Amino acid sequence: MSLRSRIQDDMKTALKAKETARLGAIRLLMSEMRRKEVDERIELDDAGIAAVIDKMIKQRKDSLAQFTAAGRMDLADKESAEIDTLNAYLPEKLGEAAIAAAIDAAVAATGAAKAADMGKLMAVLKPQLAGKADMTLVSKLVKARLE
Repeated sequence: MSLRSRIQDDMKTALKAKETARLGAIRLLMSEMRRKEVDERIELDDAGIAAVIDKMIKQRKDSLAQFTAAGRMDLADKESAEIDTLNAYLPEKLGEAAIAAAIDAAVAATGAAKAADMGKLMAVLKPQLAGKADMTLVSKLVKARLE
């Protein structure tokens, strides 16, 4: 089952079960997916959908931090619930050992040896690890590997 069909099925289930918070998060996701497809004139595959979900989760984490700092726990709880709903559609995140192995393979393939080669290395790693790993962690490990 593709990720898109799973999301659509979950939307129908949430609608029937009257889970308004979950339904709202899924509708936001579907809307963002459609917007990206229309803007770029493409059909999103599972990796593209995972990238959209990652972006939405990052936005919600930023909002969560701001709402918590402002003492708006009602809004912070809403953002947290949306993050939980969106995380359900992402695959299991890779550990540091698996990320390090992917970095080693990319270094061998590209011949990257110094910090100036980080862009070339990240260009190879990003399509492989998008949605499977936290890209900030990947970036940090790449910097450590090239220094």
